[in-house]
Amino acid sequence: MRDSSPWAHVARAATALAAGMGVGRFVYTPILPLMHTGAGLSAASGANLATANYVGYLLGALAGILAPALTRSPAVLRGSLLLLTGTLATMPLTHSTAVWALLRLAAGAASALVFVVAAGSLLHHLRDRPPHLSGWAFGGVGGGIALSGLLVLVLRSFGDWRTAWWAAAALTALLTAACWNLRPEAAPAARGAESGARPRTHRWFGALFVSYTLEGVGYIVAGTFLVAAIGQEAPGPVGSGAWVLVGLAAVPSSALWARLGRRWSRPGLLATALVVQAAGIALPALAGGTAAAYGSAVLFGATFIGVSTLALATGAHLRFPRSVALLTAGYSVGQILGPLAVAPLLHHGYRQTLLLAALVVLAAAAAAAVLRVGFPHHMVVTRRTEPAGRRQSNEEAGALAPHSAD
Repeated sequence: MRDSSPWAHVARAATALAAGMGVGRFVYTPILPLMHTGAGLSAASGANLATANYVGYLLGALAGILAPALTRSPAVLRGSLLLLTGTLATMPLTHSTAVWALLRLAAGAASALVFVVAAGSLLHHLRDRPPHLSGWAFGGVGGGIALSGLLVLVLRSFGDWRTAWWAAAALTALLTAACWNLRPEAAPAARGAESGARPRTHRWFGALFVSYTLEGVGYIVAGTFLVAAIGQEAPGPVGSGAWVLVGLAAVPSSALWARLGRRWSRPGLLATALVVQAAGIALPALAGGTAAAYGSAVLFGATFIGVSTLALATGAHLRFPRSVALLTAGYSVGQILGPLAVAPLLHHGYRQTLLLAALVVLAAAAAAAVLRVGFPHHMVVTRRTEPAGRRQSNEEAGALAPHSAD
């Protein structure tokens, strides 16, 4: 039985994503400067902890792909949220970078499982609802980022890095309680064979895969080091304030980019979003001051979830087999490579790091521009033969965005 109001389901899913991604995964970004000063964490070690988290995320995503039943289990959702809360609460109990790395690895795996369960739930239970509802639910990631950034901003005036981690754990516990009754996706019904052959879309999907993998490399560098980079140029609360703006800008971004995707070409929008994101990442490296920091935050926050919305929806439009799984895997690998690639530059500060990340995102935009050449905007989608009442498969639903009539 469905929720009496679709917005109730949206609220639960958004809360789960806020806990699993916005806080559990990304709270490390505003806490990182506090760990540099209070825990003696070096820039290189900070990058290694980020990489551990992204490796864990890849492992969790692969577990969801290899064992789909995990993504339909309430116990997996609840256990992952509890594990995530526990890892956050344990971070202040040690100074061992090896233990920190293991905790961030476990947190990454838990975050991935929360994401795939919540995403599957949205795509299943809201499949017949207006597409912007799922977009607002994915905005929960931005809401969690804003909440965690605001929390650290307030705590930094009277607490330290330990207080920040414990507060993040408490916030995650509250969000976990709020989404405890989220209903995962139901077990799939038997499907008939396709009524027609799949079109050949390999060359377009190849360009999309390259673009989205490069985006994983570039965006995660900013997502990890943006607050620390701003803090070098503008000490005080500016960095944490910028992270709050990232979250606030991200809240409506998925719904807005999805709506734009119904009017304009997705490949063109994807290239545009990537160029805007590259400008946002480079801005604090090219111009100091509060205005540049906050402008960077808004541009980055308004695009990083939107890029995922557009890329995964484009893959579903192309009807490439297992497009969502393949794109997510490439994105995850890019996130692992990003901090490793910039680690040698961190000895010279964050300016060169952000500039390199911006260049990588521009390369992603170039690949998206190639995707536009001859793109099959009006490709006819062949529906599956399915039980009455089920209008489309999850893949056809576009993962994070509606199927458009480009």
